[in-house]
Amino acid sequence: MPDPIKLMRLYTDEAAYFGDRKVFEIVTERARAAGVAGATVLRALVGFGHTPHLHRRHVLDDDQALIIELLDHESRLRGFLATLSDLEHLGPVTLEAVEVLRWPDAAVEPV
Repeated sequence: MPDPIKLMRLYTDEAAYFGDRKVFEIVTERARAAGVAGATVLRALVGFGHTPHLHRRHVLDDDQALIIELLDHESRLRGFLATLSDLEHLGPVTLEAVEVLRWPDAAVEPV
């Protein structure tokens, strides 16, 4: 069975830190170093998760909900997720099928 291209979404927020670094920065840097085909960090206007706390932009503080989207072959994404086990403030992670209409990098062609 071929290894399909999938979309992984990781949920976190701007106020999530690991040591002195923001979680979303660590995830995207690790994804690039691991050779993941693509990563995008999206800001939500408002969001909440396992607690009723609303994450939104405040005048003096950035506490918006974030979604990190990663696109690659399923096996690479699953392997990459295992490298994030040390990040405490990473929320739910989803993996979904996508229909790839264009894949510009010939080195990582969809199967």
